[in-house]
Amino acid sequence: MSTGVYMQMLLLRQAYYIFQEVGRSLIRNSLLNFAAVGTTAISLFVLGVGVLLVINTNEIAKTIESDIEIMVFMEQNLTEEDALALEPVIDRISGVQETTFIPRDEALKSLMKQLGGEVDESVGEENPLPDAIKVKISDPREVNAIAAEIEDLPGVESVRYGGQDFVKKLFSLTNWVRIIGLLLITLLGLCGIFLIATTTRLTIFARRREINIMKYVGATDWFVRWPFLLEGIILGFFGALLAVGVLYFSYGALIAKIQETLTFLPLVNSSAVLFRIFEGLLAIGIVMGAVGSTISVRRYLRV
Repeated sequence: MSTGVYMQMLLLRQAYYIFQEVGRSLIRNSLLNFAAVGTTAISLFVLGVGVLLVINTNEIAKTIESDIEIMVFMEQNLTEEDALALEPVIDRISGVQETTFIPRDEALKSLMKQLGGEVDESVGEENPLPDAIKVKISDPREVNAIAAEIEDLPGVESVRYGGQDFVKKLFSLTNWVRIIGLLLITLLGLCGIFLIATTTRLTIFARRREINIMKYVGATDWFVRWPFLLEGIILGFFGALLAVGVLYFSYGALIAKIQETLTFLPLVNSSAVLFRIFEGLLAIGIVMGAVGSTISVRRYLRV
C-alpha cells in the first residue's frame, strides 16, 4: 500500500471518528444542547431586530431629509427682476443643490387652485404674495446654517423650512436603539457562549480520562479539539438558523401588513440587504459556538 493511499485512509478514519463523537455528544447532552441553541437563537434574533430597526429608521430619516426644502420669501416691494437676481446668489451658497424661482403671480394661481377660487374677493386686484425661491440642499443637516445665511441677504423678507426637528428626533431615537440593542445583544451573546461552553465542558469532563490517555499516546491537540469545536459550531449554527427563520417570516409578515395600511412609509424590503443581514447572523452564530467550545476545551488539553 502506497503512502498516499495510507494517508487518505487515515484521514478518513479520523474524520469518521470525529463526526461519530460529535453525534454521540449531541444526543447525550440533548437537553443542554437545546438550551444552548435556544439562547443563541434569542440573542441573534434580538440582534437581527435591532439591525432591521436601525436600518429602517435610517431609511425613513433619509426620505424625510430629501423632502426638506427652504422657502425664501422676498420683500413685498422688491421687483421681479431684483428677486430673480438673488437666485444665482443663493445658488452659489455652499450646500445649495438646486434653486427654483416662484413668481408671485404663479404662487397666487397655485393658492387659488388649492382653495377653489375662494380667495378672489378677499385678495382684490393687488397680489399680496411675494416672489419666492425654493431651495433644495444637498445635506439636510446643514439646513440651519444655510437658512441663516440666506436670511441675511438683502431683499429677503423671511425664510421658512420644516421637518428638521423631526429628523433630529429620529436620529436620536436611532442612536438609543443602537445603544440599547448593543447592550442586549452583548448580554444575550455572552449567555449563548456560556451555555455552549457549559455543554462542551460537561462533554469533556465525562471524557477527561479518555482525553488524557489520547494525549499520553501522542494525539495532537487539534485531534482532541476537533469534535468539541465542531459540536460548538453546530450548536451556534442551528441557533442562528432558528433566529434567521423566525426573523425572515415575522419581518416579511410585518412588512406586508404595514405596506397595506401605510403605503407611503419607506421600509427596507430588498432581498439583497436582508440576505446580507441573515448571512451575518449565521456567521456570528458559528463564531459564538466556536468561541464557547474553545474556552471549554483549553484547560483539558494541559496534560
